[in-house]
Formats: sequence, structure tokens, C-alpha cells
Amino acid sequence: MLIISIIALVSSLAFTGIVLPWMIIFMRSHHEGQEIRDEGPKWHEKKSGTPTMGGVVFVLAATISIIWVSAWQHEVSKLMWILLISMLGYGIIGFLDDGIKLFYKRNLGLRAWQKFSLQILVALIIVMIATTDHFKFNLYLPFFGMVSNVIIFTLFVVFWLVGFSNAVNLSDGLDGLATGLSLIAYATYAYIAFKQKNFAVLIFCMSVIGGLISFFIFNHKPAKIFMGDAGSLALGGGLAAVSIFLNRPWSLLLIGIVFVCETASVILQVISFQTTGKRIFKMTPIHHHFEMLGYSEWKVDIIFWLVGLLGSILYLVIWG
Repeated sequence: MLIISIIALVSSLAFTGIVLPWMIIFMRSHHEGQEIRDEGPKWHEKKSGTPTMGGVVFVLAATISIIWVSAWQHEVSKLMWILLISMLGYGIIGFLDDGIKLFYKRNLGLRAWQKFSLQILVALIIVMIATTDHFKFNLYLPFFGMVSNVIIFTLFVVFWLVGFSNAVNLSDGLDGLATGLSLIAYATYAYIAFKQKNFAVLIFCMSVIGGLISFFIFNHKPAKIFMGDAGSLALGGGLAAVSIFLNRPWSLLLIGIVFVCETASVILQVISFQTTGKRIFKMTPIHHHFEMLGYSEWKVDIIFWLVGLLGSILYLVIWG
């Protein structure tokens, strides 16, 4: 099982490493690049025009690797399709969002209600597939204990997938930040899947890891390409699905602690400003707050990666 998963990793790594440089050349030659949002840090304006949508490459690389390796082993299970749909579904939403931004040369893609509706739809499709064949899901809820009600499962899956797809998206604001954090999280779940002998999840995680390793070479500061929503939404949806179908959903609160903090900073900032007229942070998501304090992008990246790594190690030590 381990050898097969390593083959999937190498396959995805090679595909991304070969295709991505060509994509960068193509997008530069056609002057297709990221429009930097006006409300962001002023020094980010120099990044305007950097090729984006790089996530399309590593998502496709992971998908191809997952399918051919699984088919080779004659084991394309229902769980594998669920994981693929969770990644591809949110990746397609991100692709549409990025495509609109590039086509109209603006920072606004899909409207909030359009993106939110599509995210819910993908989550519901996953629930429909999962709940066939007398599927049983046990979710531990504080104060309620173990719950296996289908309605509660549906609500939780929708909340988890929509929430974490957006959380990873919010973290994709500095060169290499979301890529590094996702590598740490997927590697942690790959280890858990290996310990549980869960072949489907292991192949899925290792394929994503392979693509991310190659992508990081081009995405670290100074980034030659951004992953865009096509990458960040796909990574978040995949992580949420992996945590759920390993029956360890709450693990993502610690393994993905930076994603949680990034999202919490935005929510707290909005609540504070709307209720008191004051801001808690200089700018959100919170990685921009540290930039405003004078931290370099590399310093913020390294600190946040270390926090993500410590969160993963802590989870494995306590519950691994």
C-alpha cells in the first residue's frame, strides 16, 4: 500500500512539474494575471499581473494520479469518488470564480450568493453519494454525545466543507502560505490513513502532496504563479472530506488550526467593526495583520507553517 501511494505521489509531482512551467509561459504571453484587491496591503500591488489559476494543474495532476493508480489496483472505491468529487467540485467553483476575474480583468469573480450556493450543492451531492448502501456516520457533539442522524450528518457536512474550503481560500494571501499549510495538513492525514490502513484516503492525500510539492517550487516568494480559488477551494474541500471520512472531523480544528485562525480573525473583525466601530486587527485575514506590524512575507509564512506543524504534531501525540 505504501509503495503504491508513493507511485501516486511521484506521478502527481511529475505531471505538475512538467505542465506548470508551460502554463506560466502561456499566461504571461497572453498577459493573463491576478488582479490584486484594492483593500489589501499597498505593497502587494506589485504582484498584479502574476499568473494565477495554478491550482488547476495540481488538482488535475492529483486527479489523474488517483484514478490511474486506483484503477491499476482495481480499487476505485465509492470513498475515492467522494474524495475526488469534494476536490474537483470545489475546484470547479474556484475555476469559474478565477475565470470571471481574468476575463473581466477585475478582482471580483462569482457573486457571494452564487459561490455559496454552488458550495452547498457540491456538499449535498457528497452527502447523497455517501448515504447510499446503508451508510452509517457517528459524529461526536459536545453535550450531545455520539449522533448518527442523517439530517445532522447532512448539516455538518455542508458546514464543514463550505467552511474549510473558504478557510483555505482566506489563507491564500501570501506567496506559498496556503501551499505550505496544505502540505502539512495532507501529510498528517496521509499518516493517519496509513495507520488506519485506509487505502483510498492514503492514495488521495499522497497524490495531492505530490502536486503541492511541485507547485511550491513556483509558488514560494517571489511567486511565479498563484493557485487561485481553483486551488484553494479544492484543497479546503478535500481536507474537510478527508477528516469526515476518516471519522476524525474534529481533528481538522487542530491540524488546520491556522485555517481556523484566519477565518476567525475575519469574523471577529467584522463583528467588532459593526458593533463598536473599532477594528481588532490592523487588517484581516490575520496574516495581513502581521504584515502591517512589519513582518516580512517569509517571516509570516515560516511562523504560520510552524504553528500548523505544531498543531498537527500535537494532534498526533494526543490522538494519533
